Amino acid sequence: MTTPYETAYAESINDPESFWAKAAEDCHWYKKWDKVLDDSNKPFYRWFAGGELNTCYNALDLHVENGRGDQPAMIYDSPVTDTVKTYTYRELRDEVAKFADVLASQGVGKGDRVIVYMPMIPEAAMAMLACARIGAIHSVVFGGFAAKELATRINDAKPKVIVSASCGIEGKKVIAYKPLLDKAIEIADFKPESCIVYQRPMTTAELIAGQDVDWADAMASATPAECVPVAATDPLYILYTSGTTGQPKGVVRDNGGHLVALKWTMKAIYDIDAGDVFWAASDVGWVVGHSYIVYAPLFKGATTILFEGKPVGTPDAGVFWRIISQHKVKSQFTAPTAFRAIKREDPNAELMKNYDLSNFKILFLAGERSDPDTIQWSERNLKVPVIDHWWQTETGWAIAANCMGLHHYPVKYGSPTKAVPGWDLQVVDANCKPVAPGEIGALVVKLPLPPGTLPTLWQNDDRFIESYLDEFPGYYKTADAGYIDEEGYAYIMARTDDIINVAGHRLSTGAMEEVLADHPDVAECAVLGVEDKLKGQIPIGFLVLNAGVDRPHDEIVKEVVAMVRDRIGPVAAFKTATVVKRLPKTRSGKILRGTIQKIADNKEYGVPATIDDPTTLGEMEEALKGIGYASSRSA
Repeated sequence: MTTPYETAYAESINDPESFWAKAAEDCHWYKKWDKVLDDSNKPFYRWFAGGELNTCYNALDLHVENGRGDQPAMIYDSPVTDTVKTYTYRELRDEVAKFADVLASQGVGKGDRVIVYMPMIPEAAMAMLACARIGAIHSVVFGGFAAKELATRINDAKPKVIVSASCGIEGKKVIAYKPLLDKAIEIADFKPESCIVYQRPMTTAELIAGQDVDWADAMASATPAECVPVAATDPLYILYTSGTTGQPKGVVRDNGGHLVALKWTMKAIYDIDAGDVFWAASDVGWVVGHSYIVYAPLFKGATTILFEGKPVGTPDAGVFWRIISQHKVKSQFTAPTAFRAIKREDPNAELMKNYDLSNFKILFLAGERSDPDTIQWSERNLKVPVIDHWWQTETGWAIAANCMGLHHYPVKYGSPTKAVPGWDLQVVDANCKPVAPGEIGALVVKLPLPPGTLPTLWQNDDRFIESYLDEFPGYYKTADAGYIDEEGYAYIMARTDDIINVAGHRLSTGAMEEVLADHPDVAECAVLGVEDKLKGQIPIGFLVLNAGVDRPHDEIVKEVVAMVRDRIGPVAAFKTATVVKRLPKTRSGKILRGTIQKIADNKEYGVPATIDDPTTLGEMEEALKGIGYASSRSA
């Protein structure tokens, strides 16, 4: 008997136009599309060509008009300011409509760009939705990003207006945004016409006459703006992802395909219905924050949680359980690194016992590899399904997942389960030829990509083709390596540059990390390949230990080396590991493997703009020197 997943998947691949047209019927259109899929200008595919809609209307007004006006739309939970504030759909619509008028009064109209440089406060989501309301294109830049990085995004997006706040809060530190913003505008070639600044009580920003507008003052005299119909193919937002050349790539998301795909995913993947409470513990500066804090839950009529805090330290490793319990969260989506941090601080989940988690049904993980140890710890303590799924900034939603609203497949540790309907996921060799099940190759997606993905890069069609389409003609290159097994489960082993070549053997550093993470004393780990005169590359491991472990480090290192030898074999040539206090990471929790590799190989490196704490790089250099690497590097 076929499962609902199999039926949906088959239709999405064999007749994508019919499949997505049905999903689109669930959305509000001012004008229906002329063509579901316009493939007249390959490889620039366009979904719902000729259709007109408004993203903000579908997120807010539609629910107010359909009787959900008094339901909570967004719960702002900020342990760092000791604030919990709930906005109903009606209240959120009214605030957004007024702020849309504030933007319009600054000359912002359809097609204009607005950079949003904000902390995790409700006003960040309001600014995004207000842009969508009047047809403007928002580009959210992570609050507190360095001035130079913000300036490159100002030059690329050319925003008419920048929306910011006086400060953000990182743990216990208050970070003033206005000096960073002023510096970015000073060094940028392009100058915005004005900045709208939301003043927070922790720090008051000094406003520049003639340039800066006070958010509260402007809102006091604003009148609600109506929704402006836009073409389904018009851009909704630009989100910059770091490019290998140092020039960030502006991923474009359109209005129509984005609405249809994201609304469909809420039930199909996350099993969320209207009225359910969904929490993506991310930041609006990342794609997860766009897709699953702001847009998809509101399209669905669910309640979304906007969290300003950290998984540990605000105030302790029990904050996730407090939020899940207090707000009756049905499903949470976060990065594995958050759960590794919680597990490290509270290995026996003692703090979980203080909370009632009876409403909690599913935990979703994504953002980097979910090691089996973290998944099993979460399963054991939460007693709910823990679902790994895989996607990218470019894709906007999951490529592979256990689609919980369609069919719950058995979990295979190390796999995000199967390709989601809409994604013709394949594995090919360097010559673009399909490989056998179980064989590692490049993970690619047959074109056209489903709706809600990137149609191109902002004003750079050539780079879009060169970055994603040239290497494997007819396919989108994910830049991930992996395999698909006999049952259709996908395994994402590593970025293609994390497959290392040890004496002619292609080995996945990710597979070694899984072994290391399984050691009872290891909270978190990374394995990467470093240059070796004899073998080309050899793997070295970095171990962060659980709180309270006081065994000799060399004993633990010996044990993990033996585990890799036992499980992967001597061919892995894994002989070197060291214990470190912490790993250098981006703010979204990705380990900066490439930067660590450069330090190990004595190559020059820049401090990545996305780094959470630059001092971790110095710690890493010391650790590498302790095992005979990073001897003569000059940064």
